[in-house]
Amino acid sequence: MKPKKEPKNYTDAFQYEGSAPLSIEMQPIGLIHSPFKERFTAPRQPNSSTPAKGRIELNGGLNFEQALSDLDSFTHIWVIYWMHLNQGWNPTVMPPRGSDVRRGLFSTRAPHRPNRIGLSVVALNGIKKRTLFIEGLDMLDGTPVLDIKPYLPYADSIEGASHGWLDPNAAFTFSSTFK
Repeated sequence: MKPKKEPKNYTDAFQYEGSAPLSIEMQPIGLIHSPFKERFTAPRQPNSSTPAKGRIELNGGLNFEQALSDLDSFTHIWVIYWMHLNQGWNPTVMPPRGSDVRRGLFSTRAPHRPNRIGLSVVALNGIKKRTLFIEGLDMLDGTPVLDIKPYLPYADSIEGASHGWLDPNAAFTFSSTFK
């Protein structure tokens, strides 16, 4: 019988003082190819009968073909990306819909964030080698991709979740200047 190991507390080994600088380094795993070339042309939280199509090209030489195994069995994926054209952030913003007052940034999905991390769920239409064909995107062409995760309905859709300050009965209208 193996002796019981003492539980490890990994957090004790990591010392972070709230005011001390902490640096996080990430490398993009690929790029978005999108019809949207300007920030004002990209839809905000797209939910349209004619969603935009695009693709994700993953970088070569890192064995991403193997990492994509089994992903094609999912209909939707989360794309985590770097909003490379955003500059600065705002503590309050005017949301594009659902409000005529400024809201605290963290109660919105506005792109002007302290860290330029974006998160979008898109339909996955197919995979060929290191290329993912997606639909319903709201990212700009050339956007760096940080990670991809499967959308899991049992975990990503929470029954009874609050709409916060947004009116859940408000009519949704999709608008984009992209033609």
